[in-house]
Amino acid sequence: MQVTMTGVIDDHVLQRYRELLDAEDAAFDELEHAYEEGDRDHYETDLATWQAAIGAKLAYLPRMGIDAQSLVTT
Repeated sequence: MQVTMTGVIDDHVLQRYRELLDAEDAAFDELEHAYEEGDRDHYETDLATWQAAIGAKLAYLPRMGIDAQSLVTT
């Protein structure tokens, strides 16, 4: 899905972004459980899944006209 104009946010964009946020949240929950249980095998897999979810979200932001790098403050 593409946004036709940079910076235009519509229902479809919000829905997709919500899906990406939900995927990241679910992946983090699984990672947290694996950490708390000391399950190293699942931890490694869940960490990779969480990182992929973050990557998908960050890759989507420019399509919404958002430069994520410019939002980072040190």
